[in-house]
Amino acid sequence: MAFYDELLAATEAERNELLSIPFIQMGAAGKLSLDSYLAFLAQAYHHVKHTVPLLMATGGQLPERLEWLREAIGEYIEEEMGHQEWILNDIEACGGDKESVRRATPLPATELMVAYAYDTVFRTGAVGFFGMVLVLEGTSVALATNAAENIQRSLKLPKAAFSYLTSHGSLDVGHVDFYENLMNRLDRDEDRAKVVHAAKMFYRLYGDIFRSLPLIPLEEQ
Repeated sequence: MAFYDELLAATEAERNELLSIPFIQMGAAGKLSLDSYLAFLAQAYHHVKHTVPLLMATGGQLPERLEWLREAIGEYIEEEMGHQEWILNDIEACGGDKESVRRATPLPATELMVAYAYDTVFRTGAVGFFGMVLVLEGTSVALATNAAENIQRSLKLPKAAFSYLTSHGSLDVGHVDFYENLMNRLDRDEDRAKVVHAAKMFYRLYGDIFRSLPLIPLEEQ
């Protein structure tokens, strides 16, 4: 079995647990209030702004034997540059105050996930960062486009309020294929184990962000 398939099988329980979180279920069905959607965007900003710095750090920490993976990180960086500003623009299109979000302190769950990402890169092994990539990009493909369409319809918001979700739903389909090929080139058990461990942790940590968000149904707003 290719390592990518092993990775999916090893993390299936954690992935299903994440997808069963009520906030995610209601978002996918378009049943969230504007306040809940804005709260989601605010926390997305506070972790997405670290994506490029984390990728850069990962590239710098990888051993020479993984030079091919360092080169691939360059492509990721080019794709991810500036996405945090897309989120702020979505917030503004919803009528929110994007500058107050920029200045705000993230929720503890968001801060902990970001801190663990840096810890993974600098302490447990930079290749483990690709466990986080699996969680964030895989979740986007599974949910983002469908959720964006349903939330837009229910809240009657402009398309400009969903650039982050819609772009990641479609963009990450190609990213997943790229990611699968990269993971299948990992040939050391120690590297594979680090990716699996990190993925399990990030499913839990990312899920904690959604568990921390205000779950306000549409009809209650």
